Amino acid sequence: MKSDIKSRILRKLRKAGERSTRKKNFPEWFLGISIFLLLFFTFSRIMWYNYMIPTVDQKEDILLVEPKLMYGLPVDSFHVEENNVRSNESLSDILTDRGVSSLVIDKIAHLPKTIFDLRKMKVGNDYALFYSRDSLRKPLFFVYSENMVNYYTYNLTLDSCKVIPGKNELTTERKVASGTINSSLWNAMKENNLDPMLAIQLSDLFAWSIDFFAIQKGDHFTVLYDQDYVKGEKLGIGTIHAAIFNSSGQDFTAIHFEQEDGQSYFDEQGRSIRKEFLKAPLKIFRISSRFSTARMHPILRIVRPHFGVDYAAPTGTPVYSIGDGVVLTKAYQAGGGGNFLKIRHNSVYTTTYMHLSKFGAGVQAGSRVKQGDLIGYVGATGLASGPHLDFRVFMNGFPVDPLKLKSPPANPVTPANKANFISVRDKLLKELKGSKSVGQKRNR
Repeated sequence: MKSDIKSRILRKLRKAGERSTRKKNFPEWFLGISIFLLLFFTFSRIMWYNYMIPTVDQKEDILLVEPKLMYGLPVDSFHVEENNVRSNESLSDILTDRGVSSLVIDKIAHLPKTIFDLRKMKVGNDYALFYSRDSLRKPLFFVYSENMVNYYTYNLTLDSCKVIPGKNELTTERKVASGTINSSLWNAMKENNLDPMLAIQLSDLFAWSIDFFAIQKGDHFTVLYDQDYVKGEKLGIGTIHAAIFNSSGQDFTAIHFEQEDGQSYFDEQGRSIRKEFLKAPLKIFRISSRFSTARMHPILRIVRPHFGVDYAAPTGTPVYSIGDGVVLTKAYQAGGGGNFLKIRHNSVYTTTYMHLSKFGAGVQAGSRVKQGDLIGYVGATGLASGPHLDFRVFMNGFPVDPLKLKSPPANPVTPANKANFISVRDKLLKELKGSKSVGQKRNR
């Protein structure tokens, strides 16, 4: 009896244990399936997100709109008015007509003139006003263009009045140009649809080698240079890198090269194609009057320009030519320069020596002189208050201050720079002779 009871109890315990085991196995199985499904749907969601949303590798599908700028200001953010300065129109006139307060105008007028002096605004130059886009249309900025490159932006807000200088982007195109002289160098440029300013630069470049007053029909040139542009319009001639000018059957070559003493031009052997002037036409002197646009004349007692430098020295002090040249004029001017000489050194520079007591031996109109040649003696002839030399320099026909005349370096290429020069020379000449036109554009 006891054994039967014991047996039944053991059977019940085994059955309970089996049921308990089955109950524990079911949740583990279910949990495994659940985790698998969760991972599957999460991964699928991530893949869908990566497909629908552009990544860095899909940036070509994103359209980025660059803001349109004018004088560095975003045009779409303003209402813009463009105009130009009229005759007798001042900044005050321009701003007052557009509702800018007198306080703002006064504050702008007292801004530092070291950046830009508004009194120097020129008739015909461009300006722009930037207004708010709301219904008030309040003027916020005034921009004045000094030239094609430089402009000045004025903030018209009372608490923020200031001026900021700016520059338009300069684009440079490297070009090779050539032409043949039929009548003049200037006309050759026009005939070949070239910038006429290139004629002036070439005549200046070769002024020491070629007499451009005596160039002949059939002379020809080739030049490698930079043409500068602003907003697609020609600004002017930049650097001339190399040039060959054939005059009377002889080639003259100019290679642009920089040394420790600055940039200059050399022939194929590395010799400077330019010469320096003497610093002064006298060896012993004292400067008694300088170059001026308004000087009180010591005799006439009226204010008028004095486009020269007066060197005070005793009568008879030797006067020397500051450079090689040809005597254009030897004459006497009673009410002015007295005995005077005019010497043409090249197609660019001319010098005048006035109030001479007498001329140097053999000096006549048409005669050639060398740098340092004795051409006359200090005196007080003509309209002079005492013995002195009135010395004048003209560049392309315009007077320049002799004391500020900058002669280009005349030293040859140094031995230390010779290998680099040869490399630059060969590269430039290959480009010069091997191309009809070159169009490499770059921004500066």
